[in-house]
Amino acid sequence: MDILVATGKLAQDTVRKAVGTKAHIIVLDIDIAAFITPRRLLEAVKGQLPQKHYDIIFVPGMVSGDFSKTAQELGSKIYLGPKHAYDLGYVLDFVGKIEFSTEVPACELLADVRRKLALEKIEQIETDCKPLMHIKDLKIGGNSRMKVLAEIVDATGMDSITLENKVLAFVSRGADMIDLGASLNASPEDVERAIRIARKVTTLPISIDTLDPALLTRAIETGIDLLLSLDNSNLEEIGPLTASAGIAAVIIPDSCEGLDSLVKNIRKAKEIGIRKIIADPVLDPIGHGIATSIVRYHEFHKLFPEIPVFFGAGNVTELVDVDSLGVNATLCGIAADMGASILFTPEYSNKTQGSIRELKVASQMMILATERQSSPKDLGIDLMVLKEKRRRTDAIVPARYIGAKERKMWKTDPAGSVRIGIIPDEKRTCKGLIVAEHDTSAIVGTTARAILDTLIDMELVSTLEHAGYLGRELKKAEIAIKYNRSYAQDDEF
Repeated sequence: MDILVATGKLAQDTVRKAVGTKAHIIVLDIDIAAFITPRRLLEAVKGQLPQKHYDIIFVPGMVSGDFSKTAQELGSKIYLGPKHAYDLGYVLDFVGKIEFSTEVPACELLADVRRKLALEKIEQIETDCKPLMHIKDLKIGGNSRMKVLAEIVDATGMDSITLENKVLAFVSRGADMIDLGASLNASPEDVERAIRIARKVTTLPISIDTLDPALLTRAIETGIDLLLSLDNSNLEEIGPLTASAGIAAVIIPDSCEGLDSLVKNIRKAKEIGIRKIIADPVLDPIGHGIATSIVRYHEFHKLFPEIPVFFGAGNVTELVDVDSLGVNATLCGIAADMGASILFTPEYSNKTQGSIRELKVASQMMILATERQSSPKDLGIDLMVLKEKRRRTDAIVPARYIGAKERKMWKTDPAGSVRIGIIPDEKRTCKGLIVAEHDTSAIVGTTARAILDTLIDMELVSTLEHAGYLGRELKKAEIAIKYNRSYAQDDEF
């Protein structure tokens, strides 16, 4: 198959290096490749390569215009290549394997394709796996994917609407199970009410988080799926009821005790007749013995590989002032090595918002890495947010330039001022809203461009200085929504 890549003068060296021998290159008489038009491409191909026919012609992913007539005249298929030249080598490897697009840049198309293939593979692995147990229809342990158990802190103290919304938000973020945290002053009636509210809005397995026998008893009677947690203090009272109901239970060591206590409590639970046992060796926070606890996990899994393991990632993320994304990914990798089956996390503090999704994606990465017997990289899914795998080409300082200076004076726009704010999306799907309020109108949208275009169309902006300022502030607001950050107009991002 003969392939031609079209580019401009400035990018030609990068294109040649990226393409190598995978395709032919045509350099148009234009500096910036993104400015290639259908007419310019047609003239260049007919002028430089009059006797040559190409099956596929790639134009830069940044170009605009309809190349359908040009494709018809040249007898070639014309597709959008990647946005950046250095991705061409990777893109060309997929020629003949997928159908490229005339509307979506190849880099974005391939990202979607690789992600789709990765998710399909994860689904297949989950379908074919042999778990250690089921909680409702959810597979736990074995060679199944680690499941994310998301805790709603103080669920028993929430009003119905708040709890419903919290459950729905956690489900939308990817939780596999919902844990209802019981407050210190919770009553059995509070527990029953919380379970019924959660049942109304989700079919996912539900757990209750308490050591109180009275609360655990009511939870069992109300039809809870999983108990957190049982130890020597409540096993005698709750164990028989748990066993007769066939409910799964997380067994923990007694307070301030270690592996021997956990093993002892598990044996006691088995003697009572509890069949669905999940062990929690307890992950200690950084600065409080995390290394020792990881060793404890490792030793337990070697002793009891047939028992699913509970891994409390939230014990670490909530107690370290570090962005949760990298911490959760690392903890998930450690959990996979320790044979963990359940990843437990709240999203309690502001800094840990997003932990549910982060652990879900990380668990998917680990199951793919295990399947491929590789490191968790180049899988089609990732947790790269602020860092990047491939750096775009940097600019070079021109030989002659003018140093930028800010104006010392600010002139108020005669058309009036605009107040900017954001409404974040509680479900964390990056679909929050930007609000721009003028004295005469309020504009609401999801992108800086749409807001600014509307302000200009409504003639609510009349100076270049004001338009530039609004563009900067609106883009800050858009980025704040994307990365789940707060926003205040005129403040640093």
